[in-house]
Amino acid sequence: MKNEIIFVIEESLEGGFEAKALGHSIFTEAEDIETLKINIREAVSCQFDENEMPKIIRLHYIKEEVIAA
Repeated sequence: MKNEIIFVIEESLEGGFEAKALGHSIFTEAEDIETLKINIREAVSCQFDENEMPKIIRLHYIKEEVIAA
């Protein structure tokens, strides 16, 4: 049993945000960050049994920015 699960959060090309778990087949998306956090908690609870549930959900935000040279 791990104590934490890590999600990578990125802005979606279509708008909103996407979250992907590292090392697990969990993916969710939402229009805003607060809804995304709710969706992540729900997805994690669906993936794990109560005795295997991670105690911490860690979010890593990735923001890509392009500037002119």
